[in-house]
Amino acid sequence: MSASGFQYVYGPVPSRRLGRSLGIDLVQFKTCTYDCVYCQLGRTTNQTLEREEYVAVGEILAELEKKLAQGDIPDYISLAGSGEPTLNSGIGELINKIKALTDIPVAVLTNGSLLWMSEVQDALMSADLVLPSLDAGDESLFQYVNRPHGELSFEQMTDGLAAFTKRFSGEVWLEVFLLGGVTGIPDEVKKIASIIRRIQPERVQLNSVSRPPAEEFALAVGRDQMERLGELLSGRVEVISEYAPIPSTAESVYETTDGDILALLSRRPCTVQGISSGLGLNPGETTKRLQALAQQGVVMAVRRDNAVFYEKVRVG
Repeated sequence: MSASGFQYVYGPVPSRRLGRSLGIDLVQFKTCTYDCVYCQLGRTTNQTLEREEYVAVGEILAELEKKLAQGDIPDYISLAGSGEPTLNSGIGELINKIKALTDIPVAVLTNGSLLWMSEVQDALMSADLVLPSLDAGDESLFQYVNRPHGELSFEQMTDGLAAFTKRFSGEVWLEVFLLGGVTGIPDEVKKIASIIRRIQPERVQLNSVSRPPAEEFALAVGRDQMERLGELLSGRVEVISEYAPIPSTAESVYETTDGDILALLSRRPCTVQGISSGLGLNPGETTKRLQALAQQGVVMAVRRDNAVFYEKVRVG
C-alpha cells in the first residue's frame, strides 16, 4: 500500500480529454503490449500479450469505494495507469461493478492492440467511453513508433479497431499521436486518414510529445502544424496536446497527502499546475510539497521545452 493508502486508484488527474479523471491502474508498472518511443513512463519492462488478473478486482473496488467516500467526485473514472489495461482479464467484471457502484461515467484508455480479441471487445461493452490509439499509417511506422510485441501486426490491430468501433454502443475517441519528422508530416497523416475512415470514431484527437518521452528522438509537432495536419482528416478532429496549462476548477474536499502526489507522479510526469488542478491544491502548496519531496530524493524535476515536469524517482 502506498503512503496515500491507495495502491491502484490515483488522482484525480487533470485531463484535456476527460476533465478531472480518477485513474485506476490494472497492471503492474510498464506491463504493456507496446514499447512506444514517446511513452511518458519510459521503456516497457514487461512486454506481453498474456491476459491475466494482474490486480484483483476486489482490491480495486475496495480502494475505489474508499476514494469516492471522501466526496471528491471526478468527471470520469478512467481505466488506464502504467500499462495496457485490457491485459487485465478482469477488466469486464470491474467495469460492470463500477457501474453498479456509481453513476460516474467509465472511460477506458487503451492502445487498442487487443481489440481484435472477442473477449476484449466483450469486456469493454459496458464502458461509457473507449479511447484507443492509432499512431501510424502502415506496418513500417507501426514497428518504429509503437515497437509492438512480436506477435502483433498492424493489420490485426487496425482490423480490431474497426470491428470494435462498429460493435460498441458507446463513444470511441481515437487518439492519433504524431511525431515530428516521422508521422507528423502530410504524406503519413494521409495514410492514417484512410484508416480512420474505415474505423469511423466519433472523434479524432491529435496529440504529440508534451512530457519527457522514453526516447530523446521522439520529437513534438507544434500546434500550428497539428492544426494544419488535422485538416487532412475527416469528421470531428481536435488538437489535445498540452500547450497551455489546464485551469484549476476544483478544490480538494479531503486532506491531500504526499502519498497522493507520489501516486499521481508514478503514473505520469506532471507540472505544478497539473498536480494542483488534479488534486485541488494551491500551486504554492504544491511547489512546497514538491521541493520537500525532491530533497528527500523521491521526485525529480525534468525540463521539457519551456515546462518543468516532476516525476517519481524509480529505484532499480
